Amino acid sequence: MLKDYSKKHLASERAREILRYIGPGLLITVGFIDPGNWASNLAAGADFGYLLLWMVTLSTIMLILLQHNAAHLGIVTGLCLSEAATKYLPKWLSRPVLSTAMMASIATALAEILGGAIALNLLFGVPLVLGSIITAVFCAVLLKTNSYPKMEKIIIAFVSIIGFSFLIELNLVPIEWNSAMSGWVTPSLPDGSIIIVMSVLGAVVMPHNLFLHSEVIQSRQWNLQDEAVIKKQLRFEFLDTIFSMGIGWAINSSMIIVAAAVFFTNNIQIDDLSQATELLRPILGENAAIIFAVALLFAGISSTATCGIAGGSIFAGIFGEDYNIKDYHSWHGVLLTYGVAVLIIMFISDPFQGLIYSQMLLSMQLPITIILLMYLTSSRKVMGKYANSLRLKIILGIIGAVVIGLNILLLYQMLFA
Repeated sequence: MLKDYSKKHLASERAREILRYIGPGLLITVGFIDPGNWASNLAAGADFGYLLLWMVTLSTIMLILLQHNAAHLGIVTGLCLSEAATKYLPKWLSRPVLSTAMMASIATALAEILGGAIALNLLFGVPLVLGSIITAVFCAVLLKTNSYPKMEKIIIAFVSIIGFSFLIELNLVPIEWNSAMSGWVTPSLPDGSIIIVMSVLGAVVMPHNLFLHSEVIQSRQWNLQDEAVIKKQLRFEFLDTIFSMGIGWAINSSMIIVAAAVFFTNNIQIDDLSQATELLRPILGENAAIIFAVALLFAGISSTATCGIAGGSIFAGIFGEDYNIKDYHSWHGVLLTYGVAVLIIMFISDPFQGLIYSQMLLSMQLPITIILLMYLTSSRKVMGKYANSLRLKIILGIIGAVVIGLNILLLYQMLFA
């Protein structure tokens, strides 16, 4: 009896220990359920039904491996990806590489801020440019005034709201589950789908998230000198990554499924998020449209916040510093990320296409970040005995080759199609 009681107590302690490590992965999840994903996923579902669900599955598998590798770097070295690049690469190489990463962060912020602005327009009639400024300023203040633990709790709450919103949406639409199951595991490239495929890839496997994960994972580091603690962190981090990326896979899949069930089935073309909301209203009722807009608002705010952290981390890393919002390098990185993104939004004539192409641009920068990550985590000089094994090098090499191959295919179609 006493033995059984003790076992239950130990199991409870272990569950609490696991929960202590949950958090950094969910901040990454926010990045790939952002408004850019909404645009890519709605376009995928509305134009091609369930056929492109496989890309969410493939992207998420790639994402788990890459994010784990980035977190691995942060845990072992105590450096974020940007700091490690500055420390271990010559300046003539690290500066251009990190400059492209900064541009990717700005492209991401463009999508996040624009999504928040579209949601404010849908809910309150706020003009897009004003909504963009409000979203950017609100998130800048949020970052400036909140410590990391508070930000983590806020963003986890936002992810929960987004997830519950799509669970409600799924219960409101008639879904062809057999087609969805087939779409998840059967690769296909229907005519005209390559831009959408690339935007889905860029919206799920995002360069700034690799920098972000290597930074925020360090919030869980208590004793880097203790090898047992490092090994425990590596183990629990992988569980956090799988759990969090699984949630992201489910939400992204839900977006495509809702679009396929509502728009593709009814032969309705979607070319902006506000149109999607208006079309949901007569088909599914007022509540569905409001739920959609509220979820979009929280997705925009939370992903804009995490993108700001990524931008601040990349910019500070160029100067060999870690992210610290009280330091001017990190703060200037946040302001640069948001400021340039809002400036670009002022000149965008088609917000929906802006979202799509911003995600496509991310996928084009992604090979640079993947190669940087592979080089650093495979180096014994950087990682010591925790450097990538031969098997992991091969797997990461295959992922890099797939991304580069898709980029070549996209470039070919854009030039010759």
